[in-house]
Amino acid sequence: MSIAVVFPGQGSQFVGMGKDFYDKYETCREFFSNADKALGYSLSEIMFNGPEDELKLTQNTQPALVTMSAAVWSIVKEKVKPSFFAGHSLGEYSAVYASGGLSFEETVKAVHNRGKFMQSAVPVGVGAMSAVLGLDEETVSSVCSKLSKAGCIVEPANFNCPGQVVIAGNKEAVEKAGEELKAAGAKRVVPLPVSAPFHCSLMQSAKEKMAEYLKNININTLNIPVVNNVDAVLEQDGADVKDALIRQVAGTVKWTQSVQSMITAGVTTFIEVGAGSVLTGLIKKIDRNVETINISTVDDLGKL
Repeated sequence: MSIAVVFPGQGSQFVGMGKDFYDKYETCREFFSNADKALGYSLSEIMFNGPEDELKLTQNTQPALVTMSAAVWSIVKEKVKPSFFAGHSLGEYSAVYASGGLSFEETVKAVHNRGKFMQSAVPVGVGAMSAVLGLDEETVSSVCSKLSKAGCIVEPANFNCPGQVVIAGNKEAVEKAGEELKAAGAKRVVPLPVSAPFHCSLMQSAKEKMAEYLKNININTLNIPVVNNVDAVLEQDGADVKDALIRQVAGTVKWTQSVQSMITAGVTTFIEVGAGSVLTGLIKKIDRNVETINISTVDDLGKL
């Protein structure tokens, strides 16, 4: 039996996340305290008590999710020996941390800045994202490619699972693509409540800032391979890992392909570590034959 540990991305956060681990485990308390110190403000207060609007600010959401994942992983790693790590979008940073590529403090600061860079790349209201349900990747990609032009971009942002593709870009282009995709057979097109159009070429300035930020940060050779989002391939070399993290900002998250890569490499069990159970749901839709476990609360530890 081969195990992959996967870490969630933006959208999995909730007020109160991690509080039960904080209360029960001294090891976990250190992660929340170290995140607060690294950022210079009380991220843990926002995580535990909200308000939700504050937690949903991208520069808070990203370090909050990494902190939760790292704290929970510190308990889970005593019970599990994974062959691979992966993470959805932001979760890739949690995966790189778990595999020894970055220190916890470096990771928290990096994703806090990543959140700021991504938020400032596009003025609020200019961009949008929508989930396209019930249509294949090729059709979605083809419609986006046909409509997308300079100043009016729409591109696939996430291949989440068969029948679920997220598109992103300029608001009007995303809306127009939504109409065309419904005409092409999509069951539903659902606008997402996000503050910026992530994982499309409108994030180019954020990608450049992230490249500049990571330039002076060394990523160690990973102890365990991480499957990256942009190529869905296994990596361990620090320079390759860094390059993938930079490209990922404006590139498509190939989650379906990443999970399939791990299954092809022999993974039979996926353990989602951190807030919520979004990835567990997606993995079940990608391949119902694999075992899935999610660890989001202290009570979930009994599943191991």
